[in-house]
Formats: sequence, structure tokens, C-alpha cells
Amino acid sequence: MAKNRITFICQNCGAVHPRWEGRCDSCGEWNTLAEESEASGVGAGPGRKQRKGRVVPMELLDGDTKDSPRVETNVAELDRVTGGGFVPGSALLLGGDPGIGKSTLLMQASAALAQRGHGVVYVSGEEAVAQVRLRAQRLGVASQPVQLVAETNVENIVTTLEAGKPPALVVLDSIQTLWTDTVESAPGTVSQVRSSAQAMIRYAKQSGATIVLVGHVTKDGQIAGPRVVEHMVDAVLYFEGEAGHHFRILRTVKNRFGPTDEIGVFEMSDKGLRQVSNPSELFLGERHKAAPGAAVFAGIEGRRPVLVEIQALVAQSSLGTPRRAVVGWDSSRLAMILAVLEAHCGVRLGGHDVYLNVAGGFRIKEPAADLAVAAALVSSLANKPLTENSVYFGEVSLSGHLRPVSQAAGRLKEAGKLGFDRATYAKGSEVVKAPGLKLDTITTLADLVVELISGAAEPLRDDADAGKE
Repeated sequence: MAKNRITFICQNCGAVHPRWEGRCDSCGEWNTLAEESEASGVGAGPGRKQRKGRVVPMELLDGDTKDSPRVETNVAELDRVTGGGFVPGSALLLGGDPGIGKSTLLMQASAALAQRGHGVVYVSGEEAVAQVRLRAQRLGVASQPVQLVAETNVENIVTTLEAGKPPALVVLDSIQTLWTDTVESAPGTVSQVRSSAQAMIRYAKQSGATIVLVGHVTKDGQIAGPRVVEHMVDAVLYFEGEAGHHFRILRTVKNRFGPTDEIGVFEMSDKGLRQVSNPSELFLGERHKAAPGAAVFAGIEGRRPVLVEIQALVAQSSLGTPRRAVVGWDSSRLAMILAVLEAHCGVRLGGHDVYLNVAGGFRIKEPAADLAVAAALVSSLANKPLTENSVYFGEVSLSGHLRPVSQAAGRLKEAGKLGFDRATYAKGSEVVKAPGLKLDTITTLADLVVELISGAAEPLRDDADAGKE
């Protein structure tokens, strides 16, 4: 007869411990071990008689291939992120902060699919049917034939889905509320989340329906639960946004059927999420062209060029240790740029507070923003606005030299489309013809500093360094 063996599993990383401990040895988090039981002894998994496998056919690499079919939702930004639409039989995991708009986005996508004649089932584990209907009425999609289910038991959900024609889309909101009879633990634990996700993914592969799992996130912004769920699904999407801003960004970090690091931009309104086809206009809509310390960065998110404003404020510090505050960029990279300006350009920032902000709450991850950040810092220190209608991009090395970045043509094309007439970037980038744009290529960061400080109200460089230029 099988016996229940007690183990303690970390709810953050999924590590298994034989006894309870206050701190997980694997991830270092405190008070994350939860008691779970698993069968052991006669009749348990390891002791079961293994059946003999069957021979499976093997294929060659040069066989015929076909592109994965797509089911477009007519929500262009969502289709962009997923690589052209949902792939039948695939599983997606959508994560985001509470209240960011995950349920709103999926309700609008479900209604758009149902309007085109596709079967859609919306399974709510956190809200009653009446609450989901109220959201649909607020979004103006209550008339669409979306089937609603308020259930958390996985066996009941699968049996209900198998009783009728397989739908094109099944939304499970959320995976942390589901539970299965095969696991003796509370909903939301590592074992329940893993087993529930595995059961739903198995149904997706067998029926051809697309499964979208909604996941909660931790305080660090990562999807809660075991990371193995992210490996099990075909695509992982993050819905991001700042509480004080009205726009939202849908970002893909994994996609087996399309490109990764693609973004879709939405704007939150009282009628739901509105698609933003040109995010550069949104991020630059309230830009003050004559303000010191503001530089426009021509970036790339996935395959889409995006222009955002980088704002810097350099002020004399009254503290023993000057303050460094960064919003929307890497603080370690800011420290590197400050060190390069001090060591190779003679720009004295050691006694100043430095505040850096990416306008609109946008987050920049690529190193091509180094040049724009440096230009904004020097402009603020000199109290001199940068050249009007100019964009900057380039990576700064520790030696002060600039390294070329990829996709310069796309960045410049976006800048010209939005009315910019000058671009400053690293020498050595791909040769680009941009009619209507004055292209300035520079080799070192010192070249940019010399140009920016000419005519400044106060000296920014040591006399010895200035004589070397």
C-alpha cells in the first residue's frame, strides 16, 4: 500500500527539501517552504512496473516543412507580439502586475475572435460569471458569443471542454487558482501549478486549441510559481506598465513560433485598452524641445524602432555622497557612463546629484542608449539645450570610444518619419542613406562633449584635458 511521504517545496524556485527550514538553500528566500505530500512505498511512482516503450519513427533535417498556421485576433498589437496570431495547439503564459490589464486584454482578444466565428471559452478562477459579464459590458463586448466558466478544478474543466467541439481559444485566469485531484496540496503551490499547467497543455496538444494561462507576478516582477511552467509553454508574455502612466507594454520574452523581445503598445482608457500603432508619437507627445538635459534616443524593441526622450537633471549636491536616481534604465550602466565622462572627458560630476528618467515610464534595456544618456547629462550640467530635432544612439566603451549598433537604418528611418532632421551616432555603423537627415558620426565620447560644451555657461572640463583636444 502506498504511503504519503512529506516533503517541503520552495514556492519561489521549486526546490525540494526533506524538512522545513526558514530559508531556502537554493534561491535564498525566507519563509517560502510549503508542506506537500507525495506517495511513496508500494504503488508509488518509482515503484510502479515500467511498461515497454514503442519504436518511434525518426526524420531527417531536410524534410518538407510548413509554416505554423495562425489564428489572427484582429488585435494588431497582440498579433505582432505573438508573431502573427495564435498557433493552434500552443500554450501561452501571460504575466503582469495586479490591475495592469491582463484580464481586459484577454477579454478584448476573446471577443474579437468570437466575433469572427471562432469558439472561445473564458475560464475564470478568481471572479464569478457576473463579475466577468460586468467587465464585458464596460468594454462594450457583452454581445459577443464568448462562453464563460467559473471553475478551478482541472478535471472538471477538461471534461467540460471535451464534451463539445474544441474551441479555438481557452483562457485560464489564473493558473495559480487551478487545482487537480492528482496532487494533495493547496491551490497555488508548486506541485498544483505544475500539474495543472501540464494537464491543460496536454489538452491543447491533443485538441488543437490555443491555451492562454494568466500568471501572477512576484515583487521582483517575475511570474510567480515554478520556473518550469515557463519552460513548458510555447510563449511567455509580460504585460508591463507604470501605475502613474496610462500606457501598457506587452512584451514577449519567449516564443517558439516567432521572434522574441517584440513589444506591443496599448493605452488604457475607460473603455479598455486602445492600440497604439505609432508608440514614438506617444512617448514624444509632451516633449519640450528647448529644455536642457533632454535627449531623444532612437531605440529598437524587437523589430520595431521606438523614439523615446531621456531626461537628465544634474544639480549641485549638498550631501557627502551625491545621490544617483534612475527610472527606466540600468543604474549600473549610469555609473559607468559617469565614470567615463569623468575619466576620459574631464566632465566633473563627482559633486553633483544625478537624476535620470526615461519619459513615459518606458524601460530601455539595450546599450545603444549610452550616447543619448551622456548627451542628456552634459546638456543638463552645462544648462544648454541640445540641438533641436536631433536623435542620438551609440554604445560607449570604458575607453570612451563609441561602438556601432545594429539596425541603424531602421532607427534613422523612424526619426525622419517623425520630423527629426539630425542624427548623431557611432562611426562605423552600417552605411545608411537618409534623405532629409544630417548624419553626424563620431568616434569618441569626448568629440560629443567638445561640441556640447562650446558656449556653455560654466566650464565642464579641466584645462589640461581641454588642451589635449
